Amino acid sequence: MDSRFDQLTDWVRQQPGLEQAQPVTVSGDASFRRYFRVTVAGSGSASDSAASLIVMDSPPDKEDPTPFSTIARHWHSLGLSVPKIHAENLTDGFLLLDDLGDSLLLGALTEANADALYNNALDELVRIQQTSDPDHFPLPPYDAALLDREMQLFRDWLVGQYLKLELTDQEHCLLDTTFALLKEAAMAQPEVPVHRDYHSRNLLVLDDGELGVIDFQDAVRGPITYDLVSLVKDCYVAWPEDTISRWIETFREKSAQAGLHHADADTFRQWVELMGMQRHLKASGIFARLALRDGKFGYLDDIPRTVNYLLEASHRQPALRRFHDWLEARIMPALTSARETALS
Repeated sequence: MDSRFDQLTDWVRQQPGLEQAQPVTVSGDASFRRYFRVTVAGSGSASDSAASLIVMDSPPDKEDPTPFSTIARHWHSLGLSVPKIHAENLTDGFLLLDDLGDSLLLGALTEANADALYNNALDELVRIQQTSDPDHFPLPPYDAALLDREMQLFRDWLVGQYLKLELTDQEHCLLDTTFALLKEAAMAQPEVPVHRDYHSRNLLVLDDGELGVIDFQDAVRGPITYDLVSLVKDCYVAWPEDTISRWIETFREKSAQAGLHHADADTFRQWVELMGMQRHLKASGIFARLALRDGKFGYLDDIPRTVNYLLEASHRQPALRRFHDWLEARIMPALTSARETALS
């Protein structure tokens, strides 16, 4: 496959029970990481999750594996449902992990099981938010600079690079004002550990119906509603408004009982709406960047859903009426045009 794959294979074969292992590609993700499955000698087929392990390939010069390793060990020690690390070579960026299977929450969801699975996800999220930081590894703050950089992805990559819109000074001012309002709202929320990508493609349905959590290496300390909105206003699947509202209120009650905040229902919902806008500005820009810079064009299909969340949330915010009208007049037609061009 490549020289790095050969290096990974050599390292894996130094681990007990894996002397003859043949790594099989499982997936890549939106980063430079790759994942392979290996079968433990004498334990069955590679499709049997109990008899196999996952090898993470995380090139240190592109994706430092240390945060994943540190957080995984800490969260696993606290009883969270994250993969156990069996071996690691952080210098080269190789980790040997529990195999949690291939059943992503996204693919497992039905109308019949959604409530049960989402309640499991909400319970696990409360447990994450109650954790302490790993020893000698404080989670970075979700500070003003990071919030700004993330929202800027919308302007640079979605509006400028993908839609190729040239904004007027007045439009730039509108975005600056909107970003400032959302940043201020986010920083006013109670701070907790934030997974930062807690959604249906990073949760795995396990054999017992519980959920395994992956892709947490970018965890920070930040707003209490960030992971919640990533889950219930998922960029990869949309739910009816009454369902979303029910899950938000369920989480508000669970997290309040855990002592994480004292917000009433209206205040908490306002936190969710404004936090969701920051999240979806960021995500829509990232999807455009993944397509244009990295050639991962499948993410373009997720942009309309993500921007529609922005449209819906801004419609409910009197202070963001001008931004809502601008989205409706400038961005939505440009998205439609870009999609028609791509399909032609």
